Amino acid sequence: MDFEPWEQGVEFEVADTSGVPGWSADEVSELHEAFGSGMREELADLAPGTNVAVAVVLRSIKVHEVDSNSLAFRHAGRLAVRNALVEAYGPPPRPRRDRA
Repeated sequence: MDFEPWEQGVEFEVADTSGVPGWSADEVSELHEAFGSGMREELADLAPGTNVAVAVVLRSIKVHEVDSNSLAFRHAGRLAVRNALVEAYGPPPRPRRDRA
């Protein structure tokens, strides 16, 4: 997937990818939607007052006949946002532990 600066808000699209062997178009669409939902949820959980302006294009997916489901793809969308933020801004600061 690609993350790019964009207008205010979140724009999500799925590139015209070929079907997944053994999976119906509806099943693949459900996975795409779950990924987008997870991505939006993670962006919504950013610190209050954080302005989001991003376009995301999902270029391709890989599926596993047992482990691929909506919940897994929702989680993958959340992780994709975390990884993109680390790539763009570096790791989040670690909480300081006060020394006793």
